[in-house]
Amino acid sequence: MTLRDNKIRWGVEQRLEFIEFRVFWENGINRGDLKKFFGVSTPQASNDLKLYQEKAPQNIEYNTKLKRYFTTDSFEPKFMKVDATHYLTHLTAIDRNAFDPEDTWIAELPPFSAVAIPRRNIDPNFFKKILSSVRNKRGLEIQYQSFSRPDPSWRTISPHAFGFDGMRWHTRAYCHRSKIYKDFILSRILEVGEQKNGISDKEPDNFWNDKIEVDLTTHPDCSEGQKRAIELDFDIKHDNVSVKMRHAMLFYFLNRQGFLGDNKDVICGRSKSAKAQHVVLADLELTQDLFNQVLGISSTSDER
Repeated sequence: MTLRDNKIRWGVEQRLEFIEFRVFWENGINRGDLKKFFGVSTPQASNDLKLYQEKAPQNIEYNTKLKRYFTTDSFEPKFMKVDATHYLTHLTAIDRNAFDPEDTWIAELPPFSAVAIPRRNIDPNFFKKILSSVRNKRGLEIQYQSFSRPDPSWRTISPHAFGFDGMRWHTRAYCHRSKIYKDFILSRILEVGEQKNGISDKEPDNFWNDKIEVDLTTHPDCSEGQKRAIELDFDIKHDNVSVKMRHAMLFYFLNRQGFLGDNKDVICGRSKSAKAQHVVLADLELTQDLFNQVLGISSTSDER
């Protein structure tokens, strides 16, 4: 949101943002749209549209024949950040049944589809308990099936955050058995036991707290045309683009981008062809150093 008016109540401000969303992405809005989505009365919908016109008079104009407000050529967002990724994320969530189309602010869905991702089975009751432990800073007993051990085992963890690698969710937690912070994949938790005392604030998760940047550049073997296309894809300016992330998420980033070898312990960011890998690490040595700092925990963890 680009404008915050403390004199406007939150519910009204939500409807003003909705008006702006519809005006920009759907090119227009009327009272019926507000009444249908928010369940407000006709007078309230009229007041909301009048208030929006007062706050952003250059953004909409009323067509008396069609009884509808339309966007103008001088439109400038006042109550939201115009972001194509935000709109497309809604489409992705709908495609994956994360929520119903009626729950979005999009009036007319365009034809779309997203690459299917196999569903990970996360028990909602287990997740609720882990979420409670994160919020209350409490430890928790879990029965966990790691990839490297034949049988599940019980251990006490102190979860403090959640991470997503693009395919699966995990909880970032202190493992009281290993005495280090690890990532526990939520779908591999078989049972959740009682809450325990958490860890003290004297043991921070430095890899989670530290923010790092990884610079990407186009593959050196790209032609000029290929380079321009890739620069548009990744918004690369001045040869590099910087990707910010938590240090604890570096392994997943490198793995997802195909920068790791088969054993997941060596960065091979420039060994593939330009056709197979459009971008490479701009500073391989620096990234390798950052990766080595978490290698012992991230890539050899029995949780992975």
